[in-house]
Amino acid sequence: MSIPMFGRTTATEAAAQWHLLQREGALSAADQQRFMDWLVASPDHLREYLAMARVVAELGDALHDLPADEDVDAIIAGQRPEAGNVIAFGRPRRAAPASPEVVRRGRMRRVAVAAVLLVGIGVGLHAALPTRNTYAAPHGAPRVFTLDDGTVLHLNAESTASVSLSLFQRRVELARGQASFVVAPDRRPFTVHAAGLEVRDIGTTFDVSLQRDQARFGVTEGRIQVIDEAGDGPLLADLRAGQAARIAHEDRRVQVTREDADVLTAWWERRVVFRNEPLREIADRFNRMNRVQLQVDDPTAGALRLTGNLQANDLDSLRAFLDEQPTLATTLQAGEIRVHSRPASVSIVR
Repeated sequence: MSIPMFGRTTATEAAAQWHLLQREGALSAADQQRFMDWLVASPDHLREYLAMARVVAELGDALHDLPADEDVDAIIAGQRPEAGNVIAFGRPRRAAPASPEVVRRGRMRRVAVAAVLLVGIGVGLHAALPTRNTYAAPHGAPRVFTLDDGTVLHLNAESTASVSLSLFQRRVELARGQASFVVAPDRRPFTVHAAGLEVRDIGTTFDVSLQRDQARFGVTEGRIQVIDEAGDGPLLADLRAGQAARIAHEDRRVQVTREDADVLTAWWERRVVFRNEPLREIADRFNRMNRVQLQVDDPTAGALRLTGNLQANDLDSLRAFLDEQPTLATTLQAGEIRVHSRPASVSIVR
């Protein structure tokens, strides 16, 4: 059985999930080790798990101790008579032993009460357990998915994202590539985690792109906050519609710029729009979409910053655009477009 990753659930939620899995006998040896690792990771984990076990045990004891002739309907309706309201007159009589039929009915009632309560607990815990799905878009083929909460996920080619939805949160982990989110209204918080950064959505449509040296975040509607998950989680960027932030992987240096919405979502229509970006990053974006790959042969050419707007699968236009650059030249060989710097002209002095 695949055991869900609990992510940033509270200790109480995780304890309930682990306890339910233990009771179901759904843990393999590897999963048991994961449970032990979680249990000893924090004193809070052990305390919450023991409290959960105690509550379940006390519930079982309470059900066991119900009298055989208890009025179950009265219990459910909250009308169980209080002993203080009963006045005895005369010498109390010893109760006659219950008949076998009364005992049998009492046991059946206890079983019915236990079933109702345990079903209620099971439904509640099942709702708290996160559902986790992985979405992927292969080379050359962006995909659009509608998540269970109504959020629309645009996933670029060569991209992978895992989505975990629970009773308390909506969490996305972008493993690679690029994704845009049209977030559905919901009381549960919506977060995206990528390259050690956390994006907190505040009612919006936004884009996340993992690049070689940096992560880029852009907002087309609403607002997001980008937080560093390391250390105390400092706020790195607070972005509104029409803004984008580029955050370096290495030193978390932040650069905020203005971005048109149509630029941020151009890739939805299979266009590659680049504004003062290095050629090596541009090549990566084209290579996601095409069988013929663009190879940059030297660092000087790769660092050259360019601006353009091209159809992602129009390699002829791309090659013509590159050949127009005074410092670049291209050749087509072995199913690749190779880009290199033009040799510097040599002046001969006589």
